[in-house]
Amino acid sequence: MSTTPSIGVIGGSGFYSFLDDIEEVHVDTPYGPPSDPIAVGGLAGRRVAFVPRHGRDHRYPPHKIPYRANLWALRALGVEQVLAPSAVGALTPDLGPGTLAIPDQLVDRTSGRPQTYYDADAAVHVSFSDPYCPAGRRTALQAARSTGWAPADDGTLVVIEGPRFSTRAESRWFASQGWTLIGMTGHPEAVLARELALCYTSLCLVTDLDAGIEEGEGVTMDEVLRVFGENIGRLRTLIADIVTALPTERDCACPSVLDGMDLPLVLP
Repeated sequence: MSTTPSIGVIGGSGFYSFLDDIEEVHVDTPYGPPSDPIAVGGLAGRRVAFVPRHGRDHRYPPHKIPYRANLWALRALGVEQVLAPSAVGALTPDLGPGTLAIPDQLVDRTSGRPQTYYDADAAVHVSFSDPYCPAGRRTALQAARSTGWAPADDGTLVVIEGPRFSTRAESRWFASQGWTLIGMTGHPEAVLARELALCYTSLCLVTDLDAGIEEGEGVTMDEVLRVFGENIGRLRTLIADIVTALPTERDCACPSVLDGMDLPLVLP
């Protein structure tokens, strides 16, 4: 097993137990410390780095997560491919709680979050037309199907600022645009990964139907945590299967996205 983690996972604290022989690594970044020390360990014969997105005590709300530090720290450790499981709501009744969705598009409706490494000294315009790694998505879809967890194999994730949930009017408007999933953490994670030439794959677990999609009291935190907790074991197993199947040599366009660009900083 290589001592350098080539695969990173950004997720909730419930994922700590899926790694063997964990070593905690403190990484200094130009953007401050990551959400917590990076846990590096073995999984399916490969070395994996894990960072709890909200911190292990869930102290960071979605708009306060140190996204730039998290992605920078993973690349500094040698990570090339990132898996990003998260809880999301559905904007269509076709995707009920417990559905696994692997989106292919993203819409940013956040505000005020630092979302680039290239905000001084030079303009760097990175291609983001397809925000997720095609090889990562393909591997994740195949792994999910092989376990019998039939995934929604496309979809658009709209990322809102949070930490509040949407009003009914907002979720109806999002749905009217044809967007299918709603979350609070998928951006700027995806674009920061792209700016570091990392492969990034979003794994969305639907925990609820958004407020405007069904009648009732609307989305509650208790509901989200309950459904996520019921599926955490299944999601951990899926991630292990994806880690096993991810290519050891990247043949997608992600590694070359910065080729030919005059970068204003030195990447780790």
